[in-house]
Amino acid sequence: MAAIGAHEIIVETPDHSRTFTQLSDEEIERVLEAWALRVSDLKRDARFKYVAVFKNQGPTAGEDWAHAHSQVAATTFVPRRILYELRSAREWYRDRDRCVFCDILRQEIRQKKRIVDSVGDYQALCPYASRVPYETWIIPRTHNHQFEAPVPGENRRHLATLLGRTLRRLVQVTPSYHMVVHTAPNTLQTKGELSDYWATIAGDYHWHIEILPIIETRSKSYSIKEVYFNGTLPEQAAERLRQFDPAK
Repeated sequence: MAAIGAHEIIVETPDHSRTFTQLSDEEIERVLEAWALRVSDLKRDARFKYVAVFKNQGPTAGEDWAHAHSQVAATTFVPRRILYELRSAREWYRDRDRCVFCDILRQEIRQKKRIVDSVGDYQALCPYASRVPYETWIIPRTHNHQFEAPVPGENRRHLATLLGRTLRRLVQVTPSYHMVVHTAPNTLQTKGELSDYWATIAGDYHWHIEILPIIETRSKSYSIKEVYFNGTLPEQAAERLRQFDPAK
């Protein structure tokens, strides 16, 4: 593999003493805009197959610096987790002509068991078969495969508000978490193993944010092998998170 890529740091606030959860909705919205701008810019380079946005909060999450920050990484490969999603989403769309994420969200809204909170067009939920206790996703109801390219009428302030409320709930369970934006790969890539994904990706993929709180104090082998044991039902996790004050 060639030594090609990009790694950038997004400084979320000039105040060293403030954490992401202490930022205002307006400040969080500016961070979201910075993420989107950097993803859009890096995707102009056809060498990059994927641009990831992620945040490691807390010492057990592998946080690199104490100052509030997130990271953007552009790679010549698509991460394995995203490949899983791409393949599954494409197969679902091929069989049903519908987005699997839209179907999941409609079911969650109908059942109301795992929904944590909602603001505007955005929903926060604990996904069915969560990998870790209190795993939470934030996903827009309006279908869109690219986080960096909002659809007409999309209100990023609502997303900022919900993200802040969700994280303030989660840090009352644990101060450490991984947060990753899942968005579509770089569709400028027209050759290789991913080329056949682009035919339906605008219809089959759906961007979302995944937050994995870190409850355990030490690593376990199942977290490395992607075989997970979660002793907390997502319905229980969502109910408890709903009870927390999102303003704290």
